Amino acid sequence: MAGAGVSQPVARVLLETAVPHLDRLFDYLVPPELDVAAAVGTRVVVRFGRQDLHGWVWERGDTTTHPGRLAPIRRVVSDLPVLNPETMRLVEAVAARTAGVRSDVIRLAVPARHATTERDERDRPAPAAPHWSPPPADAWAAYAGGPAFLQRLAAGQAPRAVWTALPGRPGLVATWTRLVADAARATLAGGRGVLVIVATTERAEAVAAALTDALDGEAVVTLSAEHGPARRYRAFLRALTGRARVVVGTRGAAFAPVHNPGLAVIWDDGDDRLDEPRAPYIHARTVLALRSGLSGAGLLIAGYSRSVEAQAYIEQGWATDLHAHRETMRAAVARVQVPGAPELEAEGPSGAARIPSLAHRALREALRRGPALVQVPRGGYAPMVACARCRSVARCPVCSGPLALGRDGTVTCRWCGRNTANWTCPECGHTRLRMVHVGTTRTAEELGRAFPGVPVVTSGAREDHGVIAGVDARPRLVIATPGAEPVADGGYWAVLLLDGAALSSRPDLGAASEAMRQWTNAAVLAHPDAAVVLLGRPHPVAAQALVRWDHAGFARRELAERAQLHLPPAWRAARLDGPRTRLEDLFEQARAAGFEALGPVAAPQHGGPTDSGAATPGAQPPNMRGLIRAPLARGRELAAFLQLQMREASVHREEPVRVELDPTVLW
Repeated sequence: MAGAGVSQPVARVLLETAVPHLDRLFDYLVPPELDVAAAVGTRVVVRFGRQDLHGWVWERGDTTTHPGRLAPIRRVVSDLPVLNPETMRLVEAVAARTAGVRSDVIRLAVPARHATTERDERDRPAPAAPHWSPPPADAWAAYAGGPAFLQRLAAGQAPRAVWTALPGRPGLVATWTRLVADAARATLAGGRGVLVIVATTERAEAVAAALTDALDGEAVVTLSAEHGPARRYRAFLRALTGRARVVVGTRGAAFAPVHNPGLAVIWDDGDDRLDEPRAPYIHARTVLALRSGLSGAGLLIAGYSRSVEAQAYIEQGWATDLHAHRETMRAAVARVQVPGAPELEAEGPSGAARIPSLAHRALREALRRGPALVQVPRGGYAPMVACARCRSVARCPVCSGPLALGRDGTVTCRWCGRNTANWTCPECGHTRLRMVHVGTTRTAEELGRAFPGVPVVTSGAREDHGVIAGVDARPRLVIATPGAEPVADGGYWAVLLLDGAALSSRPDLGAASEAMRQWTNAAVLAHPDAAVVLLGRPHPVAAQALVRWDHAGFARRELAERAQLHLPPAWRAARLDGPRTRLEDLFEQARAAGFEALGPVAAPQHGGPTDSGAATPGAQPPNMRGLIRAPLARGRELAAFLQLQMREASVHREEPVRVELDPTVLW
């Protein structure tokens, strides 16, 4: 073998390709001039077949099983090892759990290289890290198990907990960012790093600012793909080189190379923006859980509500429950009302209205003291319309997408964006439309007429001005979609949660849990003495859980129902999308291996127009969909089975199948 004078002349390289059967290590020769540069964890260029491919040096060794002559590494992209051993172990664990390929995971873990930033940052000396002493546990005393969690972090242990937080109330309960700062300080006191994951870049920047203020002198960086290549890569390098021990970021930052991680925090883990929509289709919560097990770091899954997945960790004994004492909860949270049939009937004809008179009275009383919030599930004016005669949902004649009505009366397709000037119902021939669902713009228009002289503000991604961050304490009506509610100085004096059934009764897995999360995130913005009113025939179980503020009990009930139905997170499940023949063959093999298989059936169509620009009524969808399920004890076996099937299909160039393990959307 060539490579004389080279220590460990064989580099085992992982190619940067998403082809499943190429997800293995290939041996290459390390030339003497690249001996130092081609370290483990560096990115290189190698010859593969008739083309040059990028790859990662995964291992270095002295021997090879290749019978012929090894091809040399062509060049080293950068001699900086951006894949450290802990990240490489995490990449392998994520790929194994998701039945994916490692290169897809690395794409999430390592941002694109920015050469200028790397030259500026790599040799910069690290500042002296401040020395911290463990903080007092007084602020965490509002939660059962809180002080013990803090003490274990300070002692260098790895506690795992699910925390249902309360809104911050001066003199009663500290804000969640203050409590996370205390947990970070306890972790830093033991010489370990901290990672905090949130759903959006705006929230990441706000949390980073709060931690910077609370941890004076400690370097805190924000890691988000929205910051652009240079800024993102700079934050990544500062964590990699140890110059920043505290990292705050969005879902991709779950892989951040924090040195000696001691605590990972994820806030509001039920938010679907924390779920990776591309391969390997993994949730940031799962990444942090795997990382906690691999590196011995503590884990804190936190939020105002509780996800079913987080509750599953508690039921399995893998995490502890941190919850507020009942007396503290009652003092910190506004009272929630869900008017039933008797209360609405007592209002007379207005009780059948979307916004009954009792809600108007609550708003009128609130506006005497300050702002009031109205949460509307949908943005726009009328996001769904139907035939005024036969009530059939109106659809675009070009792509069959649902039609929406604008404030100016224009009818637009929500899929392809085309305007429909002369719509005719294909069922009955009628030409007039009626509103089925009402959005924020229409709601603001109605309330503006009901409360003349009161400022009305709308907040949402579809609004021309976008999402509003906050409002002052002056009286005003704020109409917002879920997740776009501004924070009011001193809190809102009334919160109306409209169209409860639209959120909680959708035929989706976790619809009630998602509704509970969105209602809770709006309710915590209210003043403790305010009224929170839930309207619109909400799911009764979710509504009563919100009234009692029993998020743990609701999550426990949901988990028990999913266990009976063999659905995640009580069971492992894989959703497969692909051609019918391929799925039928996979399901036959899955049943032979002892797994449960459901389907295949036609996959739902959520896209826009077809390639030809016209819909084909009654046409067979190109893809089918089905599920393969297994008990938790056989979860690894299911992932390994699917990974093997994908590799064999890749070798034989069969039609591809999309595999998503433990999906948040089943159908």
